[in-house]
Amino acid sequence: MLKIVTIGSATIDVFVKCDDANIVSVNSKDRKADYMSYRYGAKLDITDFDTKVGGGGVNTAVNFANLGYDTSAIFKIGKDIYSKGIFKFFEDKKVNLSHIVQTSKTTTGFSIILVSFEGDRTVLAHRGGNGEIKKEDIDFEAIKDAEFLYLAPLNGKSTKILEPIIDFAHKNDLKICVNAGSSSIKKGFEYMKRILEYAQVVVMNKEEAQMCTKIEVRPDTAEECYSDKPIHPDIISILKKLKVQDYQVIVMTDGGNGAYAYAGGEKVYYAPVFPGKIVSTLGAGDAFASTFCASMHKTNLDIGKSLLYASINSGSVVSAFGATEGLLTFDEVEEKLKSNPDYTYKIIPI
Repeated sequence: MLKIVTIGSATIDVFVKCDDANIVSVNSKDRKADYMSYRYGAKLDITDFDTKVGGGGVNTAVNFANLGYDTSAIFKIGKDIYSKGIFKFFEDKKVNLSHIVQTSKTTTGFSIILVSFEGDRTVLAHRGGNGEIKKEDIDFEAIKDAEFLYLAPLNGKSTKILEPIIDFAHKNDLKICVNAGSSSIKKGFEYMKRILEYAQVVVMNKEEAQMCTKIEVRPDTAEECYSDKPIHPDIISILKKLKVQDYQVIVMTDGGNGAYAYAGGEKVYYAPVFPGKIVSTLGAGDAFASTFCASMHKTNLDIGKSLLYASINSGSVVSAFGATEGLLTFDEVEEKLKSNPDYTYKIIPI
């Protein structure tokens, strides 16, 4: 059984849905942005409310374990009431927690997730220990003993551990997946190249990929963008720039527009979003990225099929409150795929 170590965040997530929230779209010549708004000074009734455990390190560890892998998690939490909730959550999750860091010198991460009537969300995050992971907190022997390392987005001072961890994993012949977060990306592309160059799989959403490469995907209404290509040339440019080594697979998710994967050459793999209801999109990215990595192992590096598996599992996650509530096993993913024979991927020439 493949041994996996995940490193990332752990949080208590409080989901709040209020149907009085408004979605305000602001358009300019070069970009479009959506904002969630509430009437200033108002007291509004909550439509729905729930508390869950989440965070990139938690979500991906639970998913890998649920998919049948020997999984250990590394994250940092406080010695507070919220940490008790995290330990309680993991009691039946078959994830090894012996390498986590718990200290009274910090607090456990805490987030308030404002969910819109469309199912999308805005997150108010208190990082706590998630932004304070130090090199000395990391059990490098646990990493050395693994076969696969998954790096979820890290925040604040925790980004400083990325380079030593990546270097260590590379020197010990671990396969690496990097799902880079905005805190790392803001340091610039030359910094990110050092992080990405040893990773076999790199996953970003479109916004992160644009921020990292400084390449904006121009509005679809600009026909000159497309020329004679069946895929937006700006997306092609982003994927090619992110691929800094020949052995890498670059994956870019694009929300409701689906996901792309690029392994080099003159083709891009594309999978649409798996159809279904959307309750909350929180955790969809974690489910997608970790499922893609696990599926690449299970399918012997079948990129197209891995995109489908990842889309199906992330689609199941968004159908429920909580970042891990809808996670599927491989058998359940394959059953959904068999039940939807028209759902498939495309190989797009570029």
